[in-house]
Amino acid sequence: MNAETCVRCGRELTPDEIAVTKKLINRGATSFFCVDCLADQFEVRPEDIRERIAWFRASGCTLFQRSE
Repeated sequence: MNAETCVRCGRELTPDEIAVTKKLINRGATSFFCVDCLADQFEVRPEDIRERIAWFRASGCTLFQRSE
C-alpha cells in the first residue's frame, strides 16, 4: 500500500488523519491533510481535531475503526 502524505506539508499520514479529512471535508476526498494542517485550514487548534477524531470513533463512525 502506498503511504498517503499531507497535501500541504508532505508529512506521512495516519489512518485517522485520512479519515478525519474525509469526514470533515469530503467523504470522496483523494487528497488529505495532517492534523496540524487541517486545524490550520479550519482555524482551530490541533487538539480540537484530535478531540473530534476521538468523538467520531466513540460514536461508531466506520471511518475510524481500529484494525488491531
